[in-house]
Amino acid sequence: MGHDISGYNKAGEEIAYARFSMGNYNATILYNLLDANKYYAGVSGSGDSSTFSIQQIEKALSASKQFYKNSDSLSESDFLTWDQKQIQNFIQNCLATAKIEGRVEVYFG
Repeated sequence: MGHDISGYNKAGEEIAYARFSMGNYNATILYNLLDANKYYAGVSGSGDSSTFSIQQIEKALSASKQFYKNSDSLSESDFLTWDQKQIQNFIQNCLATAKIEGRVEVYFG
C-alpha cells in the first residue's frame, strides 16, 4: 500500500509521478497543494482521477513555494528534502503539460 500519484497528458502518457509509502505523512502535502484531499484514502489514494487547469496547477506551485519557504527549519531532514523535491518536480511537470495542453489529468492511487 502507498500513494502512487501520476500526472497524464491528453494522449494518456505519464508525465509526472510521485510515490509515498502508506506511513509517509508528506503525501498529504501534495494532496493539500492540489486541493485534492477528497482523493486521500488514508494508506493510499482513492483510485480516482481529476483534471486540473493551468490555473489550478499554478496555484499549487505558488502554494508549494510558500509552504517550503515557511518550512526552512524542517528542510534539514533528508526525508523531507527528498519528498520536497518529488512534490516540486511533480507540480512543475504537470504545469509544463497544462501550459501546452490546457489541462493535466492526475490519478490518485
